[in-house]
Amino acid sequence: MFTGIVRTVGKVVERSPHQLVVHTGELALVPGASLAVNGVCLTVTEVGANRVRADLSAETLARTILGDLRPGDRVNLEPALRAGDEMGGHVLLGHVDTIGKVALIERRGEDVLLAIAFAPRYAPLLADKGSVGVDGISLTPFAVGEGSFRCAVVPYTWEQTNLSARRVGDRVNLEFDILAKYVRTWRDR
Repeated sequence: MFTGIVRTVGKVVERSPHQLVVHTGELALVPGASLAVNGVCLTVTEVGANRVRADLSAETLARTILGDLRPGDRVNLEPALRAGDEMGGHVLLGHVDTIGKVALIERRGEDVLLAIAFAPRYAPLLADKGSVGVDGISLTPFAVGEGSFRCAVVPYTWEQTNLSARRVGDRVNLEFDILAKYVRTWRDR
C-alpha cells in the first residue's frame, strides 16, 4: 500500500523488454520489497549501489506507461507504507487503472493547473475534491467531467516530483480511488 507522497525522484538506468533498473538515491530497499515507480507497484528483485531492478509483467506493460520509459527518464518513487508510518496523501495500491494524457499545463501564480484527459468510462470513479493518483502522486481533482479532470499542483509537489518534466500530450498512469472502485463493483452486481 502507498500514499501518493513521492519520497524521491529516481532515474531510469536501463529498461529491457521485461525489466527495469532505476537509480533510487538514498532509498533503503531490499529484494522482495514493494516500490511504486510512477505509481506502479513493482517488486524489487535486485539491489545494487543506489539502484534497484524489478521485473515487468506483460500485464504491467499493457496497462501502464512503464513500457515508454527510456534511460535518463525521471520517475516518481515511493516505498511501500510500513505500519506506523504517517498516512499523508490517500490510499493507493499501485494498481494502475488506465493511462491518461496531459491536456493542459498552465501556471497560475505559484501554482500549476494540470488537466488530464482519460477514457470517459472511468468518469464514475472520480469525485470532485476526491482523490486520484497521477504517476503515483496523490492529487485532488476538480472540474471533473466525462473524460477529464483538473488539479491544482502546489509548488512543492511540482518541484519534488517528475511533473515538472511533463509536457502537454505526455501519457501518465492513473489510479482511481479504491473506495469508488468497490462501490461501483458492488452497485454493478
